[in-house]
Amino acid sequence: MSGIAGAFERASGEDRAALIGYLPAGFPSVPGAIAAATAIAQAGADIVEIGLPYSDPLMDGAVIQEATTRALAGGTKIADVLRTVQAVAATGVPVLVMTYWNPVDHYGVDAFARDLADAGGSGLITPDLTPEEAGPWLEAAAGRGLDPVFLVAPSSSAERIKLITSACGGFVYAASLMGTTGTRDTVGNQAAGLVRRVRDATSLPVAVGLGVRDRAQAAQVAGFADGVIVGSAFVRRLLDAPDEEAGVTAVRGLAADLAAGVKERDRSSGDKS
Repeated sequence: MSGIAGAFERASGEDRAALIGYLPAGFPSVPGAIAAATAIAQAGADIVEIGLPYSDPLMDGAVIQEATTRALAGGTKIADVLRTVQAVAATGVPVLVMTYWNPVDHYGVDAFARDLADAGGSGLITPDLTPEEAGPWLEAAAGRGLDPVFLVAPSSSAERIKLITSACGGFVYAASLMGTTGTRDTVGNQAAGLVRRVRDATSLPVAVGLGVRDRAQAAQVAGFADGVIVGSAFVRRLLDAPDEEAGVTAVRGLAADLAAGVKERDRSSGDKS
């Protein structure tokens, strides 16, 4: 069993959803990102995503774009991403890298799989890589015991969902709405229906992202999904903090609050069966 699968199994055994927290490497600095991501892990996240800063982030909203732009301006490299993965994995929490495909392709698919595994990484989320073009990555990931995670969206057809989930490992990332990342006042009302459609195609856990910002929303999504993904809300805490230490304190507090939320499971928000 992979670390990702184990995290979801533990959460299910406790009758709750898993909490997945995202932060980009290199923001507000490489050490600052390591401290913040480690704090999220220690405060209750079951899985941590580390974003690889990229100059053309098609899926990222304004908050994450600002953070990744600053990370790139500060000289963040893939080596820094891997160093961040290694530090967070040392807490015992599974770590994935979330990245657009071009940096991996440029780095070398086999080399990236090797170095990610050597750093203690558990998998890779690739929002712009389609299953049809993922053969080299799927082969490299399997050889290193890494989970390949792909995204489904409300617009995905049943056939498309079946194809995407057949290529996934660890869990399926369900985007709760169309558009870029960012917190929302309400979670997309298509999310519960999308989760049900994904469950018709696979037995893998389904985690919902794009929009969750607080404990109440985490409880809402936990009512119908196996995992709750939070990114922009964490990044916003770092952007608003007067210094790195305050930012780490802020993300730790949010992680603890969200961890409480995924245990509450507002089942009125969707059908978990």
